[in-house]
Amino acid sequence: MIKYSLLTILFFTQLIISDSLYNFENAADEKRFYNLIKEIRCPKCTSGSLASSNAPVSVDIKEKIIELIKEGKTDKEIKEYIALRFGNSVLYNPGFNQDTYFLWIAPFAILFISMTFYYFRRRIK
Repeated sequence: MIKYSLLTILFFTQLIISDSLYNFENAADEKRFYNLIKEIRCPKCTSGSLASSNAPVSVDIKEKIIELIKEGKTDKEIKEYIALRFGNSVLYNPGFNQDTYFLWIAPFAILFISMTFYYFRRRIK
Protein backbone atom coordinates (compact mmCIF):
# COMPACT_ATOMS: atom_id res chain seq x y z
CA MET A 1 0.00 0.00 0.00
CA ILE A 2 2.79 2.41 0.87
CA LYS A 3 4.47 1.51 -2.40
CA TYR A 4 1.42 2.58 -4.43
CA SER A 5 1.02 5.74 -2.40
CA LEU A 6 4.63 6.73 -3.06
CA LEU A 7 4.25 6.01 -6.78
CA THR A 8 1.10 8.14 -6.90
CA ILE A 9 2.83 11.00 -5.11
CA LEU A 10 5.81 10.71 -7.44
CA PHE A 11 3.56 10.75 -10.49
CA PHE A 12 1.65 13.84 -9.42
CA THR A 13 4.78 15.74 -8.35
CA GLN A 14 6.16 15.21 -11.85
CA LEU A 15 3.04 16.85 -13.26
CA ILE A 16 3.31 19.77 -10.87
CA ILE A 17 6.93 20.60 -11.65
CA SER A 18 6.55 20.26 -15.41
CA ASP A 19 6.81 23.41 -17.48
CA SER A 20 4.89 24.40 -20.58
CA LEU A 21 6.47 23.87 -23.96
CA TYR A 22 6.28 27.54 -24.94
CA ASN A 23 6.97 30.37 -22.51
CA PHE A 24 5.23 33.71 -22.86
CA GLU A 25 5.39 36.96 -20.94
CA ASN A 26 1.62 37.21 -20.54
CA ALA A 27 -1.58 35.30 -21.24
CA ALA A 28 -2.57 37.56 -24.15
CA ASP A 29 0.56 36.61 -26.11
CA GLU A 30 -0.08 32.95 -25.42
CA LYS A 31 -3.67 33.27 -26.65
CA ARG A 32 -2.46 35.07 -29.81
CA PHE A 33 0.04 32.29 -30.45
CA TYR A 34 -2.52 29.52 -30.18
CA ASN A 35 -4.97 31.42 -32.40
CA LEU A 36 -2.27 31.98 -35.02
CA ILE A 37 -1.17 28.36 -35.17
CA LYS A 38 -4.80 27.34 -35.72
CA GLU A 39 -5.09 29.79 -38.65
CA ILE A 40 -1.88 28.77 -40.44
CA ARG A 41 -1.43 25.49 -42.32
CA CYS A 42 1.62 23.30 -42.01
CA PRO A 43 3.53 23.60 -45.32
CA LYS A 44 4.53 19.95 -45.22
CA CYS A 45 1.28 18.35 -44.04
CA THR A 46 -1.62 17.71 -46.38
CA SER A 47 -4.25 19.90 -44.77
CA GLY A 48 -3.40 20.16 -41.09
CA SER A 49 -2.79 23.32 -39.15
CA LEU A 50 0.39 24.10 -37.27
CA ALA A 51 -1.46 23.26 -34.07
CA SER A 52 -1.95 19.66 -35.16
CA SER A 53 1.50 19.14 -36.68
CA ASN A 54 4.79 18.07 -35.18
CA ALA A 55 6.74 18.13 -38.45
CA PRO A 56 10.16 19.78 -38.12
CA VAL A 57 9.17 22.67 -40.38
CA SER A 58 6.06 23.37 -38.32
CA VAL A 59 8.09 23.35 -35.10
CA ASP A 60 10.45 25.90 -36.68
CA ILE A 61 7.51 28.06 -37.77
CA LYS A 62 6.02 27.94 -34.27
CA GLU A 63 9.33 29.09 -32.80
CA LYS A 64 9.51 31.91 -35.35
CA ILE A 65 5.94 32.96 -34.49
CA ILE A 66 6.90 33.10 -30.81
CA GLU A 67 9.94 35.21 -31.71
CA LEU A 68 7.81 37.60 -33.78
CA ILE A 69 5.22 37.91 -31.00
CA LYS A 70 7.96 38.78 -28.53
CA GLU A 71 9.25 41.41 -30.98
CA GLY A 72 5.82 43.03 -30.88
CA LYS A 73 4.63 42.19 -34.39
CA THR A 74 0.90 42.18 -35.10
CA ASP A 75 -1.02 39.10 -36.23
CA LYS A 76 -1.28 40.55 -39.73
CA GLU A 77 2.48 41.11 -39.94
CA ILE A 78 3.16 37.57 -38.73
CA LYS A 79 0.77 36.09 -41.31
CA GLU A 80 2.36 38.21 -44.05
CA TYR A 81 5.81 37.01 -43.02
CA ILE A 82 4.75 33.36 -43.10
CA ALA A 83 2.87 33.79 -46.40
CA LEU A 84 5.85 35.57 -47.95
CA ARG A 85 8.12 32.72 -46.97
CA PHE A 86 5.85 29.74 -47.74
CA GLY A 87 3.21 31.17 -50.11
CA ASN A 88 -0.45 32.11 -49.65
CA SER A 89 -1.44 28.46 -49.49
CA VAL A 90 -0.35 28.29 -45.83
CA LEU A 91 -3.11 30.70 -44.80
CA TYR A 92 -6.59 29.30 -44.23
CA ASN A 93 -8.07 32.70 -45.14
CA PRO A 94 -6.01 34.11 -48.02
CA GLY A 95 -6.36 37.79 -48.84
CA PHE A 96 -8.02 39.24 -51.91
CA ASN A 97 -5.22 39.59 -54.44
CA GLN A 98 -4.35 38.65 -58.01
CA ASP A 99 -3.74 35.01 -57.15
CA THR A 100 -7.01 34.54 -55.25
CA TYR A 101 -9.55 36.46 -57.35
CA PHE A 102 -11.07 33.23 -58.63
CA LEU A 103 -11.48 31.80 -55.12
CA TRP A 104 -13.40 34.84 -53.94
CA ILE A 105 -15.46 35.62 -57.05
CA ALA A 106 -16.32 32.12 -58.33
CA PRO A 107 -19.02 31.28 -55.75
CA PHE A 108 -20.89 34.51 -56.46
CA ALA A 109 -20.52 34.07 -60.23
CA ILE A 110 -21.84 30.51 -60.07
CA LEU A 111 -24.76 31.64 -57.92
CA PHE A 112 -25.57 34.49 -60.34
CA ILE A 113 -25.40 32.21 -63.39
CA SER A 114 -27.56 29.54 -61.79
CA MET A 115 -30.17 32.09 -60.63
CA THR A 116 -30.26 33.64 -64.12
CA PHE A 117 -30.63 30.21 -65.70
CA TYR A 118 -33.43 29.34 -63.26
CA TYR A 119 -35.22 32.65 -63.89
CA PHE A 120 -35.19 32.31 -67.69
CA ARG A 121 -36.04 28.63 -67.59
CA ARG A 122 -39.03 29.33 -65.35
CA ARG A 123 -40.13 32.22 -67.53
CA ILE A 124 -40.15 30.09 -70.70
CA LYS A 125 -42.61 27.54 -69.28
